[in-house]
Amino acid sequence: VQLQASGGGFGQAGGSLRLSCTASGDTFRDYAIGWFRQAPGKEREFVACVSWRGGATAYGDSEVGRRVSISRDNTKNTVYLQMNGLRSEDTAVYYCAGYSSSGFPHRLASEYDIWGQGTLVTVSS
Repeated sequence: VQLQASGGGFGQAGGSLRLSCTASGDTFRDYAIGWFRQAPGKEREFVACVSWRGGATAYGDSEVGRRVSISRDNTKNTVYLQMNGLRSEDTAVYYCAGYSSSGFPHRLASEYDIWGQGTLVTVSS
């Protein structure tokens, strides 16, 4: 499975963006999918993840976890990250990643097996 993140770009403070993570291959359902972000000079941060069939979700403990919503559509091999109430501190590269091991949720980047290339989100105030 290969992942491709998209939907990044410029957003206005207070606005919304929806990121997409689309997978190639027919084993997408075998992977739980998470979103991470990395701002310049900062460590990669867990944002949210969704379970294999979409029945369970988990969000990061930071403030961003309260402003995003993750969902997946296995018929389209796609996971979405809806971001609301954008802030300048949301400016970062957003990565989607997947893991096929057991257990949910996984919040550490090291627990993910596959990664997309990242999509840049820039929020202007």
